[in-house]
Amino acid sequence: MDTITDMSAKRAELMPDRPAFVDGVRGTLTFADVDERANRLAEALRGLGLNPGDRIAVLCLNRTDFFVLLFASLKAELVLVPLNWRQPPAELGPILARSGAKYLIHDRAFAEAATEIAEAGGVARIGMDPDLDAAHDLEALIAAASGKPCGPGRRGSDEVWYLLFTSGTTGEPKAVIYTFAMAWANAINYGQASDLTSRDVTVNYLPLFHTAGINLPTLPVFLAGGLSHVLPKFEPDAVLDLIERGELTHFFAVPAVYQALSLSERFATLSAQSVGFWGCGGAPLSAALIARFAERGIVVCNGMGMTETGPTVFLMDRAHAAEKIGSVGKAQILAEVRIVGDDDAAIIGEGEGELQVRGPGVTPGYFENDQATANAFTADGWLKSGDVARRDGDGYFYIVDRIKDMYISGGENVYPAEVERVLAAHEGVLEAIVVGVPDEKWGEVGHAFLLPRPGQTVEPDALRAWCRERLAAYKVPKHVSVVADFPRTAAGKVQKHVLKKEQA
Repeated sequence: MDTITDMSAKRAELMPDRPAFVDGVRGTLTFADVDERANRLAEALRGLGLNPGDRIAVLCLNRTDFFVLLFASLKAELVLVPLNWRQPPAELGPILARSGAKYLIHDRAFAEAATEIAEAGGVARIGMDPDLDAAHDLEALIAAASGKPCGPGRRGSDEVWYLLFTSGTTGEPKAVIYTFAMAWANAINYGQASDLTSRDVTVNYLPLFHTAGINLPTLPVFLAGGLSHVLPKFEPDAVLDLIERGELTHFFAVPAVYQALSLSERFATLSAQSVGFWGCGGAPLSAALIARFAERGIVVCNGMGMTETGPTVFLMDRAHAAEKIGSVGKAQILAEVRIVGDDDAAIIGEGEGELQVRGPGVTPGYFENDQATANAFTADGWLKSGDVARRDGDGYFYIVDRIKDMYISGGENVYPAEVERVLAAHEGVLEAIVVGVPDEKWGEVGHAFLLPRPGQTVEPDALRAWCRERLAAYKVPKHVSVVADFPRTAAGKVQKHVLKKEQA
């Protein structure tokens, strides 16, 4: 596909009166409503002097108008830059400057931070809520526009739609380029793997500055003609209310969300018959959590992707989820994958090595960062994931660990993820993270950070003795620390580099 049609316009043409979004700000918007607002906003943004290719930044909690803005960007040939509201102004300011955004659109929740970084960067503001003392009011701009379609009505499949700054598990965020082809490739990969249809209803609550907030599964649901309930952010009770009222048929979450739901007092009596698909990404769901949900008759399908892959690459099928616990399934229909050994040769059949990906869902690179782009790809065009993956005899994939997280103790390779899985099986451990730290005798040893289960205590010496029955001696963590929580990214991944820095 060399060109992509106007997504909201086509959906409005096909099913104008069907509801597309429900939230606490706009109420229910049909596909026709979404398209009309997007047309008006696109016209208004072009009227502010913005030209094709210009960037506009947005800082807000989840709301339907984010998606209106996304579709308006398509129509007006602008590039949207969602900002991470978890970051302080000291971090947001440089990112706003790097993006080159001409306007910053924000809600009331982040008015103070938006004002600070916009004034420092000389960027004009557009307020999403009334009385925000911004240069422009979003609703006034929409109301004043004619509503006539603006722009070409179609876009090149390789054109830039939005930029997502990586969550920075390694420290330095990069702006991942998202194209229109990537959006459709993800919708197809995710939709066919989860049997998505226009009858599906999901909930949007994962942060919109992260690929999961946009693409797992809200944009695929929109493109399929389904409905999304939009919550400002994740609140266990709000999500459980929707599930128990039978209002959802499709659910996707990261492990931290599944963990929070499982710890709710309401979980033991949760009625979830209406939800036909449960997906998980960001990191594989632990065997303990899979079992916890299975007790409630819920089969959770692990998946795997990256910001750079659209994101969907793998998604487990329901038929084999219980049999292949820990697997992320097989590569989906528009994703090609290979496992490469230490000699850079592709491994055929069963084996373990670095996972590499290519296909229409893969980013063309990083915005204004040629060196990072060159480093991310092989000479023959495969994206290097940085993950060690294993393929079994049936063709199912397992993510072993991040290559950079492996450490060498006494000459032996140790993958922290393996040790973490063993620790998480202990009755007193809710979550475990292991990092390699320097050691005079062994070169490196493991340092385990543990989040205990509510009401439980963990005694380090007893835990190490327990581990020695289940792990080779060199894999048993030498150091054990109990923590109240972990530093996390928006996807719920623990930032191991922050843990290491705190212990240095």
